[in-house]
Amino acid sequence: MREKYWKIFRKFYRIFIPFYTIFLLYLMFFGFGRSQYDINIVRLSPLISTFSFVKETILWKTIVINVFGNIIMFTPFGFLGIGFPNLNDFKTLMINFLSGIIIIESLQYFTRLGVFDIDDIILNTIGVVIGFWFYKFCAARASA
Repeated sequence: MREKYWKIFRKFYRIFIPFYTIFLLYLMFFGFGRSQYDINIVRLSPLISTFSFVKETILWKTIVINVFGNIIMFTPFGFLGIGFPNLNDFKTLMINFLSGIIIIESLQYFTRLGVFDIDDIILNTIGVVIGFWFYKFCAARASA
């Protein structure tokens, strides 16, 4: 029975992930009322900008959306092995994901439609790792 649901989920995921990727790219470049910065900004000190953001932000809702949003929004990419079998390997997935997210962060920097922020890379990667662990857990249960 689990195998049946797993097959349905895999089909859904293969259809869903390209649209989700486009949606996420939209959010990263144009969402949340973004406008082009006057200067290019780079933040390379790990977690410093996140701690400053948490310290200076009054609303917990804003903190949760920013910090946990950066993690949760990237968990579906931990399942990329469904559509791309070579990404079933954790190391291969991480190399490909890190390459992609660094390119995206660089594009945000060069277009000034965002900031090249090491914290975003760290939080997004945590999301992919959580997604990968969950994917492996679900795949093992489906085949058991």
